[in-house]
Amino acid sequence: MSFDDKAENKAQELKGEAKERWGGATGNESLQAEGAADKSESRIKQAGEHIKDAAHSVKDAFKK
Repeated sequence: MSFDDKAENKAQELKGEAKERWGGATGNESLQAEGAADKSESRIKQAGEHIKDAAHSVKDAFKK
């Protein structure tokens, strides 16, 4: 996983967290839901990047 991908995913996760909290504080359920969706999407992307990293590690292990 590249640093740029990690930073982008973390920024999206934090943005989602902020939306979710702001929606909760203001009683805006749609904003809360949007924030939760942003966080979920970010976590799915992070999981995909971890899988790619693991696949590269396995591939590299067999090259040695």
